[in-house]
Amino acid sequence: MIENTIPTFQLHKLSNQFYGLQNSPQVAADFSPPQSSCISSNSTSDEADEQQQSLINERKHRRMISNRESARRSRMRKQKHLDELWSQVVWLRNENHQLMDKLNHVSESHDRVVQENVQLIEQASELRQMICDMQLHSPSYTPPSLSPIDDDVSPYVKSDSSITGSVDLLG
Repeated sequence: MIENTIPTFQLHKLSNQFYGLQNSPQVAADFSPPQSSCISSNSTSDEADEQQQSLINERKHRRMISNRESARRSRMRKQKHLDELWSQVVWLRNENHQLMDKLNHVSESHDRVVQENVQLIEQASELRQMICDMQLHSPSYTPPSLSPIDDDVSPYVKSDSSITGSVDLLG
């Protein structure tokens, strides 16, 4: 609060001049409060102002401490979240590595099976050719029907090209 720095007698003198009153003792006595009550009023007012300022300062201090604690908790939550995210990154990288190893193993196995299938088809073709050659040299020999073998081989040949195409998409 603003303190009253104008002495009491000057205040009365100014107010009397303002209202056109003379400096008579009676007028001054009518308008001036007793000196002791003015001093006690000012001191009470000063004490109240100090108490109010002290209360405001205490509230500010408590709020500042509360804000610091809240910021600390927020930083701890953020750090915990960051740690969890890094943990998840490590786990996902490990999982990705394992899946890539598994995919490579399956791809290698697939390549071996496809190669073995091609060799078997070639062998089957060579055997058929040998049978045909035997039939030509020996007219009395009648071989069993080879059509079921042809039917069994053709789906593998067809699936071979479709599997190879899908493997290329993964690569």
